[in-house]
Amino acid sequence: MTLLIGCQRDAKPFLTNDFANQFTIPKMQVPANNLLTDDRIELGKYLFYNPAMSKDSSISCSSCHLPEHAFTDQRMFSIGSDKQLGTSNSPSLANIGYHPYFTRAGGVNSLEIQVLVPIQEHNEFNFNLLKIESRLKQDSYFVHMAKKTYPDNEPYFAITASIASFERTLVSNQSRFDYYLNGLGTLNDQERLGMELFFSAKTNCSHCHGGFNFTDYSFSNNGAVTIKNDSGRYRITHLTSDIGQFKVPSLRNVALTAPYMHDGSIGSLKEVLVSYNKGGNNKAYTQNHLIKELQLSDKELAQLEAFLNTLTDYNFIQNPKFKH
Repeated sequence: MTLLIGCQRDAKPFLTNDFANQFTIPKMQVPANNLLTDDRIELGKYLFYNPAMSKDSSISCSSCHLPEHAFTDQRMFSIGSDKQLGTSNSPSLANIGYHPYFTRAGGVNSLEIQVLVPIQEHNEFNFNLLKIESRLKQDSYFVHMAKKTYPDNEPYFAITASIASFERTLVSNQSRFDYYLNGLGTLNDQERLGMELFFSAKTNCSHCHGGFNFTDYSFSNNGAVTIKNDSGRYRITHLTSDIGQFKVPSLRNVALTAPYMHDGSIGSLKEVLVSYNKGGNNKAYTQNHLIKELQLSDKELAQLEAFLNTLTDYNFIQNPKFKH
């Protein structure tokens, strides 16, 4: 890897091989029975944008996951079939193929199985996989592609498997920060100072938001919101210590994915940083012990926000391969 070597004081501690290596894109783990092929990806994209997936044919996967917003929808809660309101904020699908488990509570360990979640949720697609299969059997393109891509399986298998295949292609790793690491671009003083703060012991941001995808995939309560209708990972484990624990989200393209938190209750990136600076808005007994008052100045908060803006990948959100 070629790294940028310059005379800026703030860059020197970071532009080393050890620092840069943590952002090397890892090998994606793909199930042996669903290896990526162009045809499987094509079928998955067709179904991702197909409203036939929902009971009333009013929404598709793309209704809640828009490419221009890093596959989020800028709503507090998404609108489901029959205009029902969802119960959690739609997460970004950027680099979803690298996640070890899925949903905000981590209750699903396969991307193929995760596709079933919105299908079955009454306030999302409110449908049934076999009923979708029956509907799609009237679609000659689907019938042809299902036989071509998964000849040894029933058509319903092709629905979840191909959508998972398409979602695994949603790779984001060409932000200004990535170019900077590879010596292909620069950051201004404000952004470099924000980077220094982000990776410092003073803020501990990178403790949970480190590595290639800017997440350690752990479960945490950051004290940002009051736990009301969603108890988080507690729904899966029934351990009181897991009340209010949600999967740490990736920060890639974070400037595009407002509103924030599992319930979409924080409207701007600046407000998120203010919440962390205060040690959380709603302190709870399950709160991560690393969340504490940071006592950062307004200037330092602005520097952090400037750095987070460098994680936006315009090549990703404008990639024609991902669009309808």
